[in-house]
Amino acid sequence: MFLQKGQQKVFFSRLFRRVFFEDWLMKLIALVITFALWFGVTGLRTNTKQRFQNIPLNIRVSNNLEITNSPVTEVDVIISGDKRKIDQLNPRDLVISLDLTGVQAGDRTVQILPENVLIDLPQGIKLEEIQPSKIAVKLETVEEREITVRAETEGSVAEGFELYGEPVVQPQKIRVRGPASFVRTLDFISTEKIDLTDRKEGFTAKQTPLNVANPKATLLDTVVEVSFRIGEKRIERLFQIAVETDNGTKRATVILFGARSVIENLTTDNLNVEFVKNDAGENTPKLNLPFELEGKVEIKKLKINP
Repeated sequence: MFLQKGQQKVFFSRLFRRVFFEDWLMKLIALVITFALWFGVTGLRTNTKQRFQNIPLNIRVSNNLEITNSPVTEVDVIISGDKRKIDQLNPRDLVISLDLTGVQAGDRTVQILPENVLIDLPQGIKLEEIQPSKIAVKLETVEEREITVRAETEGSVAEGFELYGEPVVQPQKIRVRGPASFVRTLDFISTEKIDLTDRKEGFTAKQTPLNVANPKATLLDTVVEVSFRIGEKRIERLFQIAVETDNGTKRATVILFGARSVIENLTTDNLNVEFVKNDAGENTPKLNLPFELEGKVEIKKLKINP
């Protein structure tokens, strides 16, 4: 049913009044809210680019390879996206990961591109560029070897005392894992220095740490035990001892080595030389020491004078 011309005029007049004048305050509030929502979603979403400097670069390689040069450890990145999200980023939370697990040993020049790295960025933020875009990396095969441990000391034992023999290290060898060029040149691994200042008797340094010069090398055992024998300073002394033989009395020349107080208190009365048969049936001289001196005195020389 069509309205007459006059009726149409009245209809549109009422419609205009209802849309624009009735409940105008509520409609204005709704309009403001709608505009605010639109502006919040689109008006502040300003795309921008920003550079972040000194972002850590984490390089992953195969388990049987090691990086032996000093490649860059930090890079600059340029990212783009919503300015609000970028402004909320903390550069200290960013890390670039570069996967080289498929790269073989050797000297390599590696590209660092947005397509071949990983970085955790908010949705809508894009990694545009990395600087530098190329790095030099030297990859070496990793090897394991058993290396002798050598005890390192500092200070001197007490006056009148000395070390008896070399320190005993347990275990004597440890396994070292690292780049082949380093591991193959290792002759020994040193302990941290063990203080011997004013020591008068033997002791064992337990849980002694080891030192390794190359930070790329890994010690599979990190501590050892080192035992020291310390005693009174030792001296040598010559004795002339009478020996009874089938051809009469002869003299034996004996040189003994031991702690000063022990050697100086020895007399020929404490010593006895006799002949015993060896495995070939020959008579050979043998020095008999008092029981209490067994293990404390070393026979340096025993000879029957003509």
